[in-house]
Amino acid sequence: MCLILFAYNIHPSYRLILAANRDEFYDRPTAAADFWKSHPDVLAGRDLKEKGTWLGITTGGKFAAITNYRDPLSWMPNAPSRGKLVSAYLTGLTRPGKYLEKISKDAMLFNGFNLLAGDQDELLVYSNRGHIQKLPAGIYGLSNHLLDTPWPKVSRGKKLLKQALHLKGKELEEALFALLADRRLPPERQLPQTGMGPEWEKLLSPIFIKSPVYGTRSSTILLIAKNRRVKLVEKVFNGETLPWLTSRFSFLERAK
Repeated sequence: MCLILFAYNIHPSYRLILAANRDEFYDRPTAAADFWKSHPDVLAGRDLKEKGTWLGITTGGKFAAITNYRDPLSWMPNAPSRGKLVSAYLTGLTRPGKYLEKISKDAMLFNGFNLLAGDQDELLVYSNRGHIQKLPAGIYGLSNHLLDTPWPKVSRGKKLLKQALHLKGKELEEALFALLADRRLPPERQLPQTGMGPEWEKLLSPIFIKSPVYGTRSSTILLIAKNRRVKLVEKVFNGETLPWLTSRFSFLERAK
């Protein structure tokens, strides 16, 4: 997952409005979002190589999503899968704050990551290149650096998200997917310098990424209404501009 844009507790109808793109190599095997047979209360996609996930929610209202922290100079090829941090939270019973405190003790065994974790009462973020933060109401952007680092895609994404917040229902969904499809390239002088080299920094800079071997594999919208109605829509891509699969899910969160 390379970009997560979200509005938390600022819309009159929704507790959480989230739009996210997962970027990955096209040949990495992946299962589209669905309820897991092994844990029927978990709705998430699945990385079939490491068996973790990048974003998911449970019928009880637990939510988690992860992005990689881009730091190629500190890359550890044998580090454990970061996607399992998401699946372990979703399939467990621990509250988000306690879970983040627990994983922080061994977090440096993993390559860099940013993990969002929440439930019906709170939303937190933790980076093993930063610290645990409990998030107040607001509009946020999370890419491959710390929360709200003003990379061009983060700043532009937050601006477009803010412009969509007067909408709801189908109009909001359409605006969020239009946001996630944005392929605008920023000026080269604004590109981050993370050690990837200028060609890769440019390739990775738009909200929606497309190249011969790597790009946006899925776009996901998650809407959690204040009446506990959850809607998740995922569009799956495989190197093309148009999705080859769209999945829709809607359910009512269990009361606490």
